[in-house]
Amino acid sequence: MPGGEGATPEAKRRLRREMEARRRAVSPVEAEAASRAVARWLAADPRLATAARIALYASLPGELPSRPLFEALAAPGRPRLLPRVRGDGLEWAEAQAWEELVPGRFGVSEPTGETVAAPGPGDLVLVPGLAFDAAGGRLGRGGGHYDRAFPARAPSPLLVGVGYRFQCVAAVPRGERDRLLDAIVHEAGILWRREA
Repeated sequence: MPGGEGATPEAKRRLRREMEARRRAVSPVEAEAASRAVARWLAADPRLATAARIALYASLPGELPSRPLFEALAAPGRPRLLPRVRGDGLEWAEAQAWEELVPGRFGVSEPTGETVAAPGPGDLVLVPGLAFDAAGGRLGRGGGHYDRAFPARAPSPLLVGVGYRFQCVAAVPRGERDRLLDAIVHEAGILWRREA
């Protein structure tokens, strides 16, 4: 499979199709168990304890369920943020409870609160994806929202890809605008690409 810099759009399409099919094959029981394991790994990581804010995502069907992460990562004085799609970008709002989320664009649940500053240095962002590699490569759904929200070479929060272990591949096809992640977390552990 082609991977790394300069990969073709067709390589991305092939990998997206493969991973979408594999994710659909995960049973609800397996998905819930994997999500709870990811929550335990995150809760035990010292980098999480020092994060000023945690930004999560509301999972779509097939993605690793994010509600257990949202609940496990609650801590007094540490806001939990979720994104809203606005135009071709993301904005962020705090959510106190999962029940506050409402259906938004693309069928993704969104927070209803006031817009807050985007996550930056000192924050931690959990990023969904279809495939990840050990170099920090991430293959998303193709909209580029996270790549635009956190451009390369700009000061950014810690970006942690979230998925199932089978979503980790040898090399993710990526282009020059694709943002590298700092870590990947799945049910078997966390792989950090660089130190915080």
